[in-house]
Amino acid sequence: MIFTIGRFSMILRSPTAADFDQWAALYAGYAAFYQVDQTDAMRRAVWAWLQDPDHTTSGLVAELDGRLIGLAHYRPFARPLSASTGVFLDDLFVEPTARGTGAAAALIAQIKAEARAKGWSVVRWITADDNYRARALYDKVALRTKWVTYDIKP
Repeated sequence: MIFTIGRFSMILRSPTAADFDQWAALYAGYAAFYQVDQTDAMRRAVWAWLQDPDHTTSGLVAELDGRLIGLAHYRPFARPLSASTGVFLDDLFVEPTARGTGAAAALIAQIKAEARAKGWSVVRWITADDNYRARALYDKVALRTKWVTYDIKP
C-alpha cells in the first residue's frame, strides 16, 4: 500500500525476510527509546513471530526511498465483555530522522483499515505518559481512555 502524506510518499507493507537488518535496527531503537534491555535473541524471536503466518502477531513496515523508517506490531485479542475481537497495537516506532513524515499516522491508519476489514471492534494501544510527541498524534487520531494499566510479575 502506498501512502502519500504531504510531500512524502511511502510504502506500507508486511516485513519480508530481506528486511531483517533494517527492521532489527528500528526495533533496537524502539527498545532504547523505552529503555528496555533487548538482546539479539529477543529480536530474532519477535522476527520469527512476524514471519510465521500462524502466529497471532503481525507487522507492518514503512519504507521511504528504499529504506525502512518505521514499524508497527499488532495482534488480535478477545473482548469478552463485548463479545468481539479487537486489535492491540503493541509496538509503533519511527526512526528519529523520519519523524514528521507521517509514517506513524500512516501505520495507524493501515491497522485501522485492516481492523475495519476484519470486523475487529477496536484498535487499542498504550504509550508512556511522557511520550509527548507521540501523544500529540494519538490525541488527533484516537480517543484517550480513562483506563489505567497494571503489571504484575507471575
